[in-house]
Amino acid sequence: MLGFLAVIAAGTGLLSLPWAHEPGAEVTVLDAAFTAVSAVCVTGLIVVDTPVAFSLFGEIVIIVLIQVGGLGIMLVASLIGLTLARRMRLRNRVLTSTENRSVTLGDAGRLARGILLTSLAIEAVLAVILSLRFALAYGYDGVEAAWLGVFHAVSSFNNAGFSLFSDSMIGFATDPIITIPMCIAIILGGLGFPVLLQLRREFRRPLHWSMNTNIVLSMTAVLLVGGTIWIAANEWNNPGTIGTMSFGDRVLVAFFHSVQARTAGFNSVDVGLMQPETWLGIDILMFIGGGPAGTAGGIKVTTFAVLLFIIITELRGDGAVNIFGKRLSRAVHRQAITIALLGAAAVAAATVALITMTHLDLDVLLFEAASAFGTVGLSTGITADLPPEAQVLLMVLMFLGRLGPLTLGTALVLRERRTLYELPKERPSIG
Repeated sequence: MLGFLAVIAAGTGLLSLPWAHEPGAEVTVLDAAFTAVSAVCVTGLIVVDTPVAFSLFGEIVIIVLIQVGGLGIMLVASLIGLTLARRMRLRNRVLTSTENRSVTLGDAGRLARGILLTSLAIEAVLAVILSLRFALAYGYDGVEAAWLGVFHAVSSFNNAGFSLFSDSMIGFATDPIITIPMCIAIILGGLGFPVLLQLRREFRRPLHWSMNTNIVLSMTAVLLVGGTIWIAANEWNNPGTIGTMSFGDRVLVAFFHSVQARTAGFNSVDVGLMQPETWLGIDILMFIGGGPAGTAGGIKVTTFAVLLFIIITELRGDGAVNIFGKRLSRAVHRQAITIALLGAAAVAAATVALITMTHLDLDVLLFEAASAFGTVGLSTGITADLPPEAQVLLMVLMFLGRLGPLTLGTALVLRERRTLYELPKERPSIG
């Protein structure tokens, strides 16, 4: 947590420098701090228009903060140590392994290199696709197209949602050559590094996949399809969003926003014009988030899946929770319940606080709070107009959403201890 705070402080300082701003742009220290928190926590909420407010230097600072925040502080520190000293201290091995959900300390160095190479490879492929499309179809010159491609590739894979277009991706809403590759990169980043590394090694041997990989892949597919159907059904006849588009374009935009709700934060239509029912569905998707130990936020799909299977097991009256042919550890039950309830409490408390600070409608403030906690970055357009204290609250929520589930989950695992006695058992009335 101190590492993330240090990077945020450095980013705030750099973004506050005069040459980080476009001439005539007014960027306060709070604006710089909010942008730094949003970038390091790979959220994408903004209080100033990125391409209008920040110069090329400022944009480079933002993309570096996104990359560092997406890879993880301990991973970056370990990579620096491996580069400079060609070795890792035991403490760094432990922290890197826990941050990225590795089970072996001896492979921590190889794990760090594998994550870096995987990230850079995906970002490079997407950058090439986007750069060529921007240059050939939209008339950008080579250097500008390349920078746009690189920036949006890094922002996509890290699920950050920052864009160099003032209207995000609205200008490319019906262009599948831009939106589909971005969605693929966002999904890959949201799966989590443990899943990506296992798929890279054992893609053709699904029987060898771990429970974590099976849960992440299956729940990701279910939520993506469910989100697409929900958004399309509620927005189908909405002229402010997709109501005037062709059938294929409506499905494309609905799918794009279902992907964004998994913690990316780009938008290809005006989110503020969506139906309240659509907002509520996106709230749920943002709260759930993506896979653990990756670039996504939320309570994670594994936490949601564990709670779902616990409910199914209880309704069926079974004695143990079984998932994909394996029995779930009872310790995981408590961890999932703890993370989910604390996450819900954080979003609820923040929403209530925002209501007292702004007196805006509940649905838009809940959307903003869920977006900040889930490190998504989608907004109905109220972020920049919120009072300073509300923006500070969103900064805290973004920081909590990025580090809270990770650090809490790790702490719950590391703090397990064997008790030498048991108290008498008793059952209260439930329901």
